[in-house]
Amino acid sequence: MFKKILIANRGEIACRVAATARRMAIRTVAVYSDADADAKHVHACDEAVHIGGSAPKDSYLRWERIIEAAMATGAQAIHPGYGFLSENEGFAAACAEAGLVFIGPPASAIQAMGLKAESKQLMEKAGVPLVPGYHGADQDPALLQREADRIGYPVLIKASAGGGGKGMRAVDKAADFAAALASCQREARNSFGDEAVLVEKYVTRPRHIEIQVFGDTQGNYVYLFERDCSVQRRHQKVLEEAPAPGMTEAMRRRMGEAAVAAARAVKYVGAGTVEFIVEQRHGEMNFFFMEMNTRLQVEHPVTEAITGLDLVEWQLRVAAGEPLPLKQEDLRIHGHAIEARICAENPDNNFLPATGTLHVYRKPRAAAFERALVRIDDGVREGDAISPYYDSMIAKLIVHGATREEALARLDEALAETHIVGPSTNVQFLRHVVTSRSFAQADLDTALIPRESAVLFHQLPVGLELAAAAAVARTLLDERVLAGDDPFSRRDGWRSHGVATRRFAFGFGGEQKEATLTTLHDGALMLAIGTGAPERLSFRTAGADAIELQYGARRMRAAIYTQGETDHVFTEAGAAQIVSVDLLAHAGDNASEGGRLTAPMPGKVISFAVKPGEQVRKGQPLAVMEAMKMEHTIAAPNDGVVAELLFAPGDQVQEGAELLKLSA
Repeated sequence: MFKKILIANRGEIACRVAATARRMAIRTVAVYSDADADAKHVHACDEAVHIGGSAPKDSYLRWERIIEAAMATGAQAIHPGYGFLSENEGFAAACAEAGLVFIGPPASAIQAMGLKAESKQLMEKAGVPLVPGYHGADQDPALLQREADRIGYPVLIKASAGGGGKGMRAVDKAADFAAALASCQREARNSFGDEAVLVEKYVTRPRHIEIQVFGDTQGNYVYLFERDCSVQRRHQKVLEEAPAPGMTEAMRRRMGEAAVAAARAVKYVGAGTVEFIVEQRHGEMNFFFMEMNTRLQVEHPVTEAITGLDLVEWQLRVAAGEPLPLKQEDLRIHGHAIEARICAENPDNNFLPATGTLHVYRKPRAAAFERALVRIDDGVREGDAISPYYDSMIAKLIVHGATREEALARLDEALAETHIVGPSTNVQFLRHVVTSRSFAQADLDTALIPRESAVLFHQLPVGLELAAAAAVARTLLDERVLAGDDPFSRRDGWRSHGVATRRFAFGFGGEQKEATLTTLHDGALMLAIGTGAPERLSFRTAGADAIELQYGARRMRAAIYTQGETDHVFTEAGAAQIVSVDLLAHAGDNASEGGRLTAPMPGKVISFAVKPGEQVRKGQPLAVMEAMKMEHTIAAPNDGVVAELLFAPGDQVQEGAELLKLSA
């Protein structure tokens, strides 16, 4: 077994690999960029080496720096994690040339499966079912359009060298094909350095089910059952679970054997995932090969939960030349596991990625990663910043239960205990998905999110009354702390006779609201919100940031974190933000920004779709930005005329920068 390995990655996967290595008494070396100088993964390892600038191309993608770091520190092997260089055959080959073990498949297997078109041709020869499509080398746009017309719409354009939803577009009609193709090619070129695409029939009501496979250097192969990854947004996974609901033993065996055939066809070694698209028709399910990811997957913890195995340990043992620890007949499924990806993003704004400091990051009660009922994999700590240089994932929350119903209940409870203040997150959105009819009843397909959109987006799980009552209670508690024992500094409304009245104003749900607090002679508090009748308010502290609150007949426990003028209220029912408004402050002129169109976050301008003087309609695409590895389209908020373009394609811009002017 290795004595020291280098982990060529960052964030939660680097911390995850380091945890297993520590348990196996293997020393670890971290690498880090300028942005990650004090990152959690740096402290999780025994040594750390700086490899370059903040952008991935200046650090985590510079394999010569990584190999130099491994050689300089005496590491015997390199674990690539996932993303970055994990599926780069050139890096795998360079490790071998340097005498380092690449903890992954051989370069030949990565190459065979790395290009979607060629891999599908290989799978066809191996007898693995394929979706009808075009996987050829000729990339002439006119030919691709003809092939799409032949296959029949809807079709799916996918980057041949891609993954993670990048360079992928669904096209419903022939008229939209050319624009979608250009966007896919551009995104593929920027993400993978290769703009080649393939075109496939878009399966309606598809499920995304993948099989975890493992191979060793002695030619042994097993499949560690399946994961359902159907719940997706923008072709990226949101929730993953194992086993797949509705899976029969017969279909599990057929899919597992097909996945092993795929791995055997390329002499695969190590952990890999064979992804299938599953067609649901007339109560039956048919599966087709989609692609093979030649690395450990983000969602591997759900497989670990139901098998009781450590897949990173298996990776290390296989890479060291040991045989697979178990045979196929030794593997069993125990219970049900679900993983939720917690990301810095705004689901109500088309999942726009967010950046910023994690002012509050409180995690649910969790055990160590082995055999845990609730597990957190992350690479950040409270006070860390979510950077625009890398992807938006903050953490993975994994739960395990005896049944799917038990796992669902445990996941919702754990999400309720996850308190994050700083960048926008998808935590509340995840709770809405988990409790939606479709997900709760396992009515799964990749269109679940748009199908359930009415109950997933723009929800206010905590209403104005409870949010305002919590904010008033928090204000009063803070004032008592500040006043201390000085009775003349207290703002508790005490009077020798009569009552005292105090007004509060809040911003909530995009509107301004007012509340009136009356302190009766006996000290009782009566709170009226808006034009509603006064109701009795009582509260007490229940911890550093928590209060127990009763407003009228309603009782709740809330954790409240104040940042500036905003109170972030977390309850069992959900979370809300309520902003305190100073009634004495000058309101300002509230002038509209008119035709300003600004960058929603830091990034690079990819292209403009309009020119100065051009008439545009509301909703018309105006510009495309790239940020956090994804393209974002800036659309016209109203009809108008383009007055001026303020940047050029390729320019880096800051959040809030005005991109172009639009006049009425």
